[in-house]
Amino acid sequence: MSVVRQEAEATRGAARTASRRFTLTPTVTVYLALAALLVVGSILVGLQGGVLLDQGGILNILTRSTVLGLVAVGQTIVIISGSLDLSVAYLVGLCSLVAAETMAGSDGMMLPGVLLALAVAAVVGLVNGLVVTVLKVNAFIATLGVALILRGYLEQNYTGPAGSVPRAFQHLGFDRIGPVPIGVLLMLLVAALAWWYLKRTRGGYHTYAVGGDVDVARLSGVRTGRTIVTAHVLCAVAAGLAGVFLASRLGSGAPYVGTDAGYDLESIAAVVLGGTALAGGRGGVVGTIGGVLILATLDTVFDDLAVDPFFKDVVRGIVLIVAVALYARRKHSRRSA
Repeated sequence: MSVVRQEAEATRGAARTASRRFTLTPTVTVYLALAALLVVGSILVGLQGGVLLDQGGILNILTRSTVLGLVAVGQTIVIISGSLDLSVAYLVGLCSLVAAETMAGSDGMMLPGVLLALAVAAVVGLVNGLVVTVLKVNAFIATLGVALILRGYLEQNYTGPAGSVPRAFQHLGFDRIGPVPIGVLLMLLVAALAWWYLKRTRGGYHTYAVGGDVDVARLSGVRTGRTIVTAHVLCAVAAGLAGVFLASRLGSGAPYVGTDAGYDLESIAAVVLGGTALAGGRGGVVGTIGGVLILATLDTVFDDLAVDPFFKDVVRGIVLIVAVALYARRKHSRRSA
């Protein structure tokens, strides 16, 4: 009887091992969903007499992905740490203005303009991190408060676009290397650096540890406050870089370019679609890029089909809810097993 029981246990163990081996990770799932969306979108656009994945359509998807991708990569780091940042949309607009006004159309001021914009972004990120860690304010409230401060500054001092970037700097926003826009390569470079930081450095390991359980991380000797502040600074710098890129495309700074596109909530949606847990401790930038591409593809398909903007938001909301529900269900299933 014991032999039969041992054989049954061995069979169940082998089944569990095989099940784990073939379990789809969130990252794999998001790219499978992207592939399915491209197929369905191509069919729907084709029925209307258009082509989704011709050169123009692919460039449109990639261009839409660039700025959101930059912001979402930074948002990924801060969400993995167990925090979030709602100030990124206003920060994008502010940094576009700082860069454009510093450059003032002069080729010689391009580097100072970029560095000053990124420095301003880093300071805002530092403030966010300190309010969360030192003042113990919830990240949602802390970053929302900083967002309102930035909004007040922009509304008080700007009524429209300001500053100008030199023509040479606009190559960043419009030129391509072969078929690939420079902006997309910039986004992928930032994503690669973020992946390396999270997966290959002590700071990245600490980010996952703090997001997983801040008390356990603290008891393990991790400087949790420093880790969270660093995550906020990196997130803000990524948003600042997005603002600089937008200045190169627009030719000037625009105070509401970030809020008009909704990069605060859009970036969080992309991160969640990519499989990163809002509670922190799980996820990565590879999945986030997949989430960004899904949102950009949806926008491109909707534009090709001339879909009503209200319906666009409804579909995007349904996609986000379904994705989070599937991830939560899979996590619950693994725990039950």
